[in-house]
Amino acid sequence: MKYVIMVSHGELAPGLHSAVKMMTGDRDDVLSTSLKDGMSADEFADNFRTLVKDITAEDEIILLADILSGSPFTNALNVLSEKDLLSNSLVIAGMNMPLAITAVLMKDNFDDKDALAETLLNEGRTGLTRFETEEDEDDDDEI
Repeated sequence: MKYVIMVSHGELAPGLHSAVKMMTGDRDDVLSTSLKDGMSADEFADNFRTLVKDITAEDEIILLADILSGSPFTNALNVLSEKDLLSNSLVIAGMNMPLAITAVLMKDNFDDKDALAETLLNEGRTGLTRFETEEDEDDDDEI
């Protein structure tokens, strides 16, 4: 099975997981955990270890993290390394909703990890868009 696992500081990963679930349905292959305020890095690592306890070397993981090199990111990688699952993992930092939804919906359509990574990164980048409103120039002329 291919899993999408989201990790973050605070409630970002569980919140994003909840939002993704609204769009894709409740799925056993989507997991999340977070480093909550006051929680130690070791506690987070133990939570992550429990989260991935049933994932085996036959499975694949798409790990989405809030920021590169943050405690959730580094501790998740350490646990995956302990379980010898890093070679089965695609790791992306800087997750957002378009990237996460695409990961969940498209992960099984790709056998090539690099092609999947490029697709996910493109979706994440495309999701970052500046929206500008246009003012009606006639409004300035009215009295």
